[in-house]
Amino acid sequence: MEKLDSIDLEILRILQEDSKKTTKEVAEMLNLTVSPVYERIKRLEKNGYIRKYVALLDKKMIDRPVTAICMVSLRYHHEGFIDRFDEQIRDLKEVQECYHMAGKVDFFLKINLQSLDAYHEFVRLKLSKIDNIGVLESYFVLKEIFNKTEFNI
Repeated sequence: MEKLDSIDLEILRILQEDSKKTTKEVAEMLNLTVSPVYERIKRLEKNGYIRKYVALLDKKMIDRPVTAICMVSLRYHHEGFIDRFDEQIRDLKEVQECYHMAGKVDFFLKINLQSLDAYHEFVRLKLSKIDNIGVLESYFVLKEIFNKTEFNI
């Protein structure tokens, strides 16, 4: 992995804050010309430092105000069972994030839905159909204090 210099890091900071900034705007912020900044951004993309550009949506505006955190423990932990869970959980579009955990639970899921009733239906009709779930604990966010997408680099 290549070593990033201070200019690379500053480009990443700028684009994390606002990925719609043009190369010209980034170059102006760094007091550089457009061409080398363009080349640096392309290199950062090619080398995987920048995976993709996204728009962050307001969950209330798109009618997904309820955030549920699900802690899932599997009954069996053989490799095949874990791989099968991975495959099945990816198919559920309601699951926004999924992490395989070490510790008391096996998987951490973040789900945003329209209502508690919608969550109930999701668990009843979709999540409960996944093989090998032993324990499912649900927690609901009362208030989002902050949600950052930026890494402190």
